[in-house]
Order: sequence, then C-alpha cells, then structure tokens
Amino acid sequence: MAMYKLTDFDAVLAISRRGSFRAAAIDLGMSTSALSNAIAKLEEQLGVRLFNRTTRSVSLTGAGRRFVDQVSPALRDIHQALDTVRAQQETPSGALRINTFATAGREFLSPLVLEYLRRFPDVTVDVVTEGNLVDIVADGFDFGVRSQPLVPSDMIAIPIGPPRRYAVVAAPAYLETRALPRVPSDLLAHDCIRTRLPNGGMFRWQFQADGEPVQVDVKGPITLDEASLARIAVLEAVGIGYFMESDVQADIDAGRLVRMLESWTPPLAPLCLYYPSRRNPPAAFKVFVDLARELARSARRR
Repeated sequence: MAMYKLTDFDAVLAISRRGSFRAAAIDLGMSTSALSNAIAKLEEQLGVRLFNRTTRSVSLTGAGRRFVDQVSPALRDIHQALDTVRAQQETPSGALRINTFATAGREFLSPLVLEYLRRFPDVTVDVVTEGNLVDIVADGFDFGVRSQPLVPSDMIAIPIGPPRRYAVVAAPAYLETRALPRVPSDLLAHDCIRTRLPNGGMFRWQFQADGEPVQVDVKGPITLDEASLARIAVLEAVGIGYFMESDVQADIDAGRLVRMLESWTPPLAPLCLYYPSRRNPPAAFKVFVDLARELARSARRR
C-alpha cells in the first residue's frame, strides 16, 4: 500500500500556485531536484501524471487540476487543525515566512526578526525580498511587510517603525568641483545614480514642494537596481544618489556622504507588518505579532 506524505501534497499545490518548480522549491525551502524527485515519486504512486513539463513551462494536467481542486480544501482543514494544536505550545517552534522588499528588509531585520530569533531560538524565519507585490496568502507566506499605502485592505496591519524619508547624498569629493543642488531641478545638471524598477522602468526621484509632489527624471553614467550597489557608486564619487535615509544615515553621520535637499524630502508612510486574520494561529505566529506590536509601541514613544 502506497504511503503518501502531507509535504508532497503541499508541494503539488506550491508548484500549481507558482507555475514553476524552481519558485516552488524556494517557497518550500528545498532544492529543485529534490522537489522534482518528490513529485515524480508521487506521480508514480498515484499512477497518473500531475504536471506537463517543458523546458520553459509547467502546467497541470487534467488529472492534476482535479487533484488540486479536491485536495486543496482538505489540506486547508488539516493545516488549520495543526495550527490549533501548535497554538497550545508552551515554547514557540516551527517556521515563519515573510515577504517584503530589500530596503524594508534592511530596516526591520534587526529590530524585529533578529530580536525574535534571540527570544525564540526554536523558530526559523524565511525572509523573501522581491520588488513586486505578491498575494501573501496565495504564495504561502505568513506575513508581508510593505509601506502602509500598499497593504491590502483586507489584511491586519501593524506599523513597525517610525516615518521614513528619502535622502539625497553625494561624496564630499564629488562636490569639490560642483555646485550644491538647491532645488530638485538642479539635479539635471549633475551626474546621478539612476535606479531601475522591477518592471524595467526607471525610477523618478520623488520630492515635495508646498505639499505638491515633484518628480525628477535624473540622468547619469550608471543605472543600478540595488541600493547597496548604488551606495558604493556614490561613495566612490561617481555621482549623486537617492536612498532611503536608513540606508545611508551612518555614512552621513560619519561625514562620508553629504546630504542635500533635505527640506524637499518629507516623511513617508511607515512600514507595516501585515497578515490575514487566523483562528488559532500557532504559538510562533502569535509571539511574532506580539513582538511587532511591542516594536510599534516603542516607535510611537520616540
């Protein structure tokens, strides 16, 4: 008699949801080859092929679609039952998955995630950073972290930090032979580090004057898509950069970078941890929410 594993059923749903063995393997915390082998073994046990595979795509077969449609509700019930049991744990354990973007990850990693791991060492946390917004429920995440206006309206949201600001900065060596920008339009006469968005478009630097938004499509010798790379270029005096304040505050304080146009960069909305309502969440989930609320209270007192 064939023995089926719950993790194999979860794997089928993950591949169906993501449309990719590689993406599903990342979600599940396993290698692509191990996932492929697990699915092949399950298909052999079932006697049917669940997925059509080509070098470019993965899709459910007719049998696979019927399997997913019938198994999904049962798996939800099983995981709900497991959550109910885990909620009774005295010591939180298990795994949490968080979706965010890279800049936000740098902001909340230390005060929230690393502090959480120090308090609850039996829990593991998987943080996935990507530029595009995702459906955290459909993609199998416990939590998301985004700027407050981007949080879906049907989610519970907890602000987890103070208001944020952009910072326009340059190395002192860059400014030695160039006039300091006084208004955003002055940037058009400077070399700037351009930023590419996840959709391939160019990011326009955002400012505000008398409550009205001002955008500048800067020009410069290099285009990058990651703040840590842009910071290197700015420190090397290649041009002026535009960052979240938290990414360059230490450089400003140490004199490695000079800040400009500060009055044109007002506070932004705070980051929020968000999640769907859950009945009987596991202990690891509950204490993570508790710590996020503790962090929110601390930010309000500053």
